[in-house]
Formats: sequence, C-alpha cells, structure tokens
Amino acid sequence: MSPDEYCRRKAARSGSSRYYSLLLLPPEQRRRMQALYAFCREVGEVVEQCSDIGVARRKLEWWREEVARCFAGNPQHPVTRALQVPVHDLNLPLEYFQEILDGQDMDLDQPRRESFNELALYCHRVSGVVALLAAEICGYRHRDTLRHAEQLGSAFQLTRILREVRTDARRGRLYLPLDELERFGVNPLDLANGIDSDAARRLFAFQAQRIRQQYQQALARLPAGDRHAQRSHLVLAALYQAWLDEVEADGYRLLQHRLALTPLRKLWIAWKTVRREARATPR
Repeated sequence: MSPDEYCRRKAARSGSSRYYSLLLLPPEQRRRMQALYAFCREVGEVVEQCSDIGVARRKLEWWREEVARCFAGNPQHPVTRALQVPVHDLNLPLEYFQEILDGQDMDLDQPRRESFNELALYCHRVSGVVALLAAEICGYRHRDTLRHAEQLGSAFQLTRILREVRTDARRGRLYLPLDELERFGVNPLDLANGIDSDAARRLFAFQAQRIRQQYQQALARLPAGDRHAQRSHLVLAALYQAWLDEVEADGYRLLQHRLALTPLRKLWIAWKTVRREARATPR
C-alpha cells in the first residue's frame, strides 16, 4: 500500500464530516490534506487506545522523533512519508506539528479541564494548529485568513467535544470545564452514566451557544478573496453548524441518544457550500 493510499484510508472514514470536506478538493490538495489528517488520527489514537499511560508516552515520543525525521528527509512511517511533499513544497512549520503532539500530552496529563482557559489551549493545540496547517496547504493571500483558521479549528474541536460528551466521560475524559459543570449543577458522573436532566440540557445549550459565537467570529474574519481557497473548512463548518441545529431542535438531549446528519444531507451541504463559495469569491 502506498503512503497516499494509507493516508486516504486513515484520514476520514467514508460518510464522516471530514470525508465530505475533502471530497470536492482538487486531487493534489486532497492528498496533502489527507496526509495531515492521517497524522492527527495516528497521534490521537495513541491517547484513545493506550490504556497504559507509560506506553502512550513512549509512542508519542516516537512520533516526535518521527516528525523530526520527516523534516530531516528520512521518515519511516507511511504518514510522514506522505507528509514530506507538503512539508517540503510549502515549508510547513515544524513547531505546528510539535504543538499538536503537545495537545496529546495534555490529554495524558490532564484528563479533565478545570476552566475554559484550559480547554481553549487544548483546542488550539489539537485542532486550531491543524487548521493553520490546512490553511497553508489550501493557500491564502491575506494574513487574516490565519486568524480565521485558528479560531475555526478550535470551534471544530469544541463541537466534537460536545458531540462525544458521553463517550468521552465513559472513558474517563471530561473536556467540558469543571467550573461550568458546577455552575449548572451537573455531576460529572451523570455524563458518564447518561443521566439526562434539565441541568445537563442547560449546560449543553450554553456550550452550543458559545460554539456558535466562535463560528460566527471565525467566519467573519475570513477575507472574501480567500473563501474559495479555504472551502474545505467552510464545508466542515457548515456541516458542524447543521449538526448544532439538530441538537438544538432535539432539545440538547445528548445523553439520551447520538445525533448525526445523513450522508445524503452531508453531501448536499458540501456541494452547496463549495458552489456558493465558487460564485462569491472575487476573481
């Protein structure tokens, strides 16, 4: 299996939001984005799948060494072999990849977030920085696009945290800030046990509103001239905001069941978003 094929299979499963965000990109851009996302999946799975923290730390340290080998021109892993092309052609910053790994270290060191400030730092590292790399891969003309990308990437992670709130709690990971759970009167054990309540729904509504504001601020920062180039993340933003609409319409019953958009609806949103941005972007 070639490095590109490995990354294609690893980056985004068929039917996922990320899959549709990549679907309508030109082939070369799609390959580069798949290599980036595959790297994120590889290092994320270290934390998700290793029950032994010591083993997880050694694996993350191996990935730090592998990133260094990638930038030095002698990677061993299929993902870093595929990443060599964008790293070399676009001069991607080494420190961005190191910061993504710092975010995974946070997961090992701090399975709970005491405040939103801690959560914001985590989201910046594991997703905001990824969005910065994606902006470099997709191209931009205006520096404001980088500010947009970082904030949008953090909003993506906040959305995923809300979506996986019960699953993560069952795994012993609590990403919603503890001080906010206390403010709304929600016991962390209730999240793991799926105990729905008015307090939990109010907490989720508060989280969703903050995420929506972050999307609004991030999208407002994107210069018109870069919208078409950044369409992959605009598709992802449209998909995640549509999911938030479904959660709101369902009354924030995230502890009762898992909501998801259908593949057909995701495809329609992706196509509509790309078509709109192609028409709206000045030439």
